[in-house]
Amino acid sequence: MAAAEAAVVSSSSLKPDTTPVPESAGMAAATAATSSAMAAAAAVAARTGSEARVSKPALATKLLSLSGVFAVHKPKGPTSAELLNRLKEKLLAEAGMPSPEWTKRKKQTLKIGHGGTLDSAARGVLVVGIGRGTKLLTSMLSGSKRYIATGELGKATDTLDSTGKVTEEKPYDKITQEDIEGILQKFTGNIMQVPPLYSALKKDGQRLSTLMKRGEVVEAKPARPVTVYSLSLQKFQPPFFTLDVECGGGFYIRSLVSDIGKELSSCANVLELTRTKQGPFTLEEHALPEDKWTIDDIAQSLEQCSSLLPAETALKKSKPEESNEQVLSFPLQMVSPIPPENSHHAEVAESGGASSLDHMLY
Repeated sequence: MAAAEAAVVSSSSLKPDTTPVPESAGMAAATAATSSAMAAAAAVAARTGSEARVSKPALATKLLSLSGVFAVHKPKGPTSAELLNRLKEKLLAEAGMPSPEWTKRKKQTLKIGHGGTLDSAARGVLVVGIGRGTKLLTSMLSGSKRYIATGELGKATDTLDSTGKVTEEKPYDKITQEDIEGILQKFTGNIMQVPPLYSALKKDGQRLSTLMKRGEVVEAKPARPVTVYSLSLQKFQPPFFTLDVECGGGFYIRSLVSDIGKELSSCANVLELTRTKQGPFTLEEHALPEDKWTIDDIAQSLEQCSSLLPAETALKKSKPEESNEQVLSFPLQMVSPIPPENSHHAEVAESGGASSLDHMLY
């Protein structure tokens, strides 16, 4: 209490300075203080603006310097082409491209492509090449891939997957797990496979899928050699069965599931499809989700993934006419990608129903 009183007394005993200050001097002091604060704020704003002006060109330079191969996670819904466009747009937006200071540099281009189409109903690993990495996509197309596929017994569709129209129904109630496991060996190793009619294979310069949609009569392409490295049944809950498939390039999961249905004296179509691995890239370890589609995250991924590619592959240069890559090359402008003239896309379309073929860029 004494301390409190002492403090009060000490406080009350202080006398304010009653020396009069001219009004004009007070206004001058206030004006000076305000001007100083405004100047400081302006300086901060100027620095911030300068940093913003510097950062966008720096990001654009970094974007254009990216080169190599990485992987993204493709969700169900968009086609591979649509996803690639979305990736491109996000990167360009982050880098502020195009912008006035960059449009003058017409020779600067961004090349980006993917190495193996997944249709809109499929999800999983999509390998992407950027810069000089687009030259490596051919090796990705011919390399091994791994899938988890769920088939549905008793129904056949025109596209061989759930996006198509049902063309046939057959009983499946007598099919057992042992029956399926017993025939898988017939589809393992070096086998012959007939590609789906709904594919990007061409007849007289026209895709078979385009001709099919026009109602034209299309003959199936002859069977061709493909390779299945491993094939196993993971689950069987009639009418659904789940397969783990590792295969080479040019293999169609849709055709496999359809052929299995026929071998079982029934029919089948693909209900779900996930690509879990493509070459050395796996879905869990390497595929970037969309929230990681930034210049810095991709740069880091490129660095990490560089060790996955053999040295001889990294140095290999493919001729443009031999490449299946989907290249987006543009002078820092948002333009539509131009498909390669001599592309043979069907060699890499492991899964592609009608819905995906509507939007394929090559």
